[in-house]
Amino acid sequence: MPFNERLKELRLRNNLSQEKLARKLDITRRTYIYYETGQRYPSIDLLTRIATIFKVSISFLMDEQNESITTIQAQEGKFGNLRAEQLVEEISSLFVGGELSETDKDAVMEALQEAYWEAKKKNK
Repeated sequence: MPFNERLKELRLRNNLSQEKLARKLDITRRTYIYYETGQRYPSIDLLTRIATIFKVSISFLMDEQNESITTIQAQEGKFGNLRAEQLVEEISSLFVGGELSETDKDAVMEALQEAYWEAKKKNK
């Protein structure tokens, strides 16, 4: 499922209006509409916030076979994606005896996202 359809599905499933979700994301409704209609793709930072709000992983939002990953990489560059992958790999190396499964990698990323947002709240 393309990112824009998944975003709309999550919004509706959580009984949020476009306006309300845009406010939660600290963006304008117009900007949000661009994401939901597939005219634009959010930054890596905004993807993280969307994932946190809906309590899903970024990989759930962005299927690797989805063309939106290519578009985001064109907009943001591969640096944001590589940075996240490096962090997961560094954490994986802490575990003796092998690599983390994809499910475990998603869990690590979700825990990091939660820790990030908690720290940000405390530092306001």
